Amino acid sequence: MPQRRSVLKVMHWMMVPLTVWFVFVQPDDVLAFGPGAFRFHSILGLVFVTLALVWTGFHVKNGLLSRRAPKLSPVFQKMHQILHKTLVWGIFVVAFSGFLLGLTSSRLLFAGDFVPIAPPLGLPYANDLIGKIHAAEFYILAVIIAFHALFHIWRHICLRDNALRIMAPKFLHRWL
Repeated sequence: MPQRRSVLKVMHWMMVPLTVWFVFVQPDDVLAFGPGAFRFHSILGLVFVTLALVWTGFHVKNGLLSRRAPKLSPVFQKMHQILHKTLVWGIFVVAFSGFLLGLTSSRLLFAGDFVPIAPPLGLPYANDLIGKIHAAEFYILAVIIAFHALFHIWRHICLRDNALRIMAPKFLHRWL
């Protein structure tokens, strides 16, 4: 069985391209390319949600696996912890609001064309509101993710604490 930190690294790096994809590609964008493209987008959403739920469960069971960063001041240490907890729970909240979107829909929605999201209750006003909340949550989370990346780049360059090597795969270490 792989170590917990190794599993977390794999999940971390799987989430990066998915997050970038969903920041720039909307369902309406892929519809123009046909049902296969929409199905692909939906499958990516299913992978994203699955990783979000696994990551949240991992966090609930094990807590944060990040190590104490000795070069960070106590204020930045606390910020580091809050930032990571915000990311974990933020990803979960986005996934949960996606479930609520399916729940309030007027028709049964499927993730990846084969996993029903939730039984549709046909609540158009709630669905519209939750859709706006879901999108806002995701883009707020994207900003937090960008801040997270910049924070670790700052640590790596300015504090020289090898912050990027902690989560980067070993084959990238020679460039860090």
